[in-house]
Amino acid sequence: MENSQEKKSQKNNPRLEDLALGTTRYIGSSLSLVLHSILFVGIFALQWLDFSFDKIMLILTTAVSLEAIYLSIFIQMTVNHQGHTLAEVSEDVDDISEDVEEISKDIDDIQEDVEDLGEEIEKGDEELALKHQTGQEKVIHIESILKELLQEVRELRDKK
Repeated sequence: MENSQEKKSQKNNPRLEDLALGTTRYIGSSLSLVLHSILFVGIFALQWLDFSFDKIMLILTTAVSLEAIYLSIFIQMTVNHQGHTLAEVSEDVDDISEDVEEISKDIDDIQEDVEDLGEEIEKGDEELALKHQTGQEKVIHIESILKELLQEVRELRDKK
C-alpha cells in the first residue's frame, strides 16, 4: 500500500524531485564551495558596516541552520530516489537471471537431444544416419545460436 502511495507521490511531484536532485548535485560541486566561502566571508565583513558581532552571529547561525535543514531534506529525497532506482534495477536483474536459467535449461535439453540423435545415428543404418545428420547439424547450429544469446544476456546482466 505504501509503495503505491509513494509512486503516486513521485508522479505528482516530478518538479520537486528534480529540484532535490539538482540541488544535491549543485551542493556537491566546486562552485558551491566557492560561493559558500564567499558568502561566509561576506557575512563576517558586515562588521565593517557597523553590524555588531552578536547580530552577525545571529544571522549566520540562522542562515546555516535553515540551509542545513533544507539540505538534509533534499539529500534524503535523493537517497530515496536512488533507492527506488536500485530496486527497479534489482527487479530487472532478477528477471534476466530467470531468463538465463530458462535458456540454460533449454540448452541442456537441446544437448540431450543432440546426444540422443548421435546414439541413434550410431545404432541405425546409413540411410537413417543421413536423415539425422542434417537434423543434427541444424540442432548444433541452433545450439550455437542459443549459446551466443546466453552470452549476450550475461553481458547485459553484468552491465546493469
